[in-house]
Amino acid sequence: MKKYILSLIAVFSCLIFIAQEQNDELQISGNFQVLAQSYNEDSLIRADVPDELMTLNSFANIIARKGNFQAGLRYESYLPSQLGYPTNFKGSGIGYRFASYKDDGIAITVGNFYEQFGNGLTLRSFEDRNLGLENALDGVRVAIEPIKGFTVKGVYGKMRLDFDGRIINSEGFVRGVDGELSLNEAISGWEDKKTKITLGASFVSKFQADDRLDLNLPENVGNYSGRINVIHGNWRMMGEVAEKINDPSADNSFIFNKGIAMLGNLTYSQKGFAISGDLKYIDNYSYRADRALQGIAPFINFLPALTKQHSYMLASQFYAYATQPTGEFAYMGEVSYKFKKDTPLGGKYGTQINLNYSRATGIEKNRASTEEFLETGVTYESPLFSSNGEVYFSDFNAEVKKKFSKKVKTKFTYFNFIYNNTINQGAPLLTGKQVKGNVYADVFVAEANIKTKSKQNLRIVAQGLRTNQHQGDWVSLVMEYTISPHWNFALLDNYNFGNKIDENQLHYPLGSLAYSEGAHRLSFEYGKRRAGLFCVGGVCRVVPASNGLTLTLTSSF
Repeated sequence: MKKYILSLIAVFSCLIFIAQEQNDELQISGNFQVLAQSYNEDSLIRADVPDELMTLNSFANIIARKGNFQAGLRYESYLPSQLGYPTNFKGSGIGYRFASYKDDGIAITVGNFYEQFGNGLTLRSFEDRNLGLENALDGVRVAIEPIKGFTVKGVYGKMRLDFDGRIINSEGFVRGVDGELSLNEAISGWEDKKTKITLGASFVSKFQADDRLDLNLPENVGNYSGRINVIHGNWRMMGEVAEKINDPSADNSFIFNKGIAMLGNLTYSQKGFAISGDLKYIDNYSYRADRALQGIAPFINFLPALTKQHSYMLASQFYAYATQPTGEFAYMGEVSYKFKKDTPLGGKYGTQINLNYSRATGIEKNRASTEEFLETGVTYESPLFSSNGEVYFSDFNAEVKKKFSKKVKTKFTYFNFIYNNTINQGAPLLTGKQVKGNVYADVFVAEANIKTKSKQNLRIVAQGLRTNQHQGDWVSLVMEYTISPHWNFALLDNYNFGNKIDENQLHYPLGSLAYSEGAHRLSFEYGKRRAGLFCVGGVCRVVPASNGLTLTLTSSF
């Protein structure tokens, strides 16, 4: 820890010296957040209570900028971490520090950094505070533009795995290079062409020593991809294909199959109308810095879920889906249309309709012959874009947005889910046991925003969930009042009125109060939260039931 602090002091001192020499201003900026939560005993909802009765998650970022130079650090505290947060976040200390230089045609970063190649199939280093996901690389990043329109990036370092008062990185290394070429910028005379084409390719390799006596594990595992992005008028097409050599791990039960990942998207849009289609095929594509880890432990790459990200509680937190890296065939389609003003369906202000459907299934896996297994270690073969017919997740949703007057806006949404809980494990009972098989659920949502006075708004959301599996039917009501720019008040209740066990027909009330002043916000929440999954972008973590007070303070400067 001392060497980190001394290094950062040296970097900041250099920046201050340069600023003084050039008579330029040194800029300091940053932000911080404090999340403190107290916990109460609640036997009805089986609430978890830590021994300390309180938890604290907090961080502060400080960044100094001077011309082409920049340096910064993030101080983190988990005393202890919030329940449901990864247990490998502990203690207080510096969790991120870096220094960088950027000039025409070159950018260099030393220390911690985030990076993504293409769509993330080969590499995505990022953080999400809400999920407790952090896989920053610690090393060197270089980006150059040798010719106009052509960018090359290279990374070399170790990936953050844990935090215990200090950064704990992976034992092995992550090395990668990415190139992206904009033909319209690189080729003279193509600048004004209607068709815009961008090509890209990347290669990433991880090193981890072979620590198994019973297996001959590959210590250097390569992962490479090619991609294309084409825009022509109202059309856009994107595709990326990635392949990974054999990478035995805990995720795939230490098999020696190669991995493949494919993403595709086609979109057409114009004023008042848009349509898009997405396709994804994943086979044995878990790619972690530590082959022995599972769960929410950091991946080197990112496999997005082809599902629409919902914001309503009964749709987003009950049956959320995370990508299955061992094998998945998924597709999604979406249509959006706006009926014009002063038409029978559009009315005075127009009417917006959105339809979305997504589906993810398992892939076909044909068992390899004994001879092939003994020769190559391959356990199965899977034809491209094959499906074994087992539905992992299905989501159909229809949304209608309607404005009735200058003061009243509404939104009506219907969701239909098929949720394979044998695969997803996100539908627990109050006892903690998981429902077996598929959960079939319908969710209905009606939302109204009413402008009561100047800079004041009342938001009412009524939700209902119907299912014969899992915990039965639910109803949810949210009432939120905002007095801009300072105050926000909200009350909500989730009621499991359809539970087949009478004593489990419980209410989950929650109240909140928030005050904002410029870039500063202080909020209080008190009430009950149900156990389940919390997901962002197809990555999920388990959240236990809780009853208590939560204080959140955020600020930036």
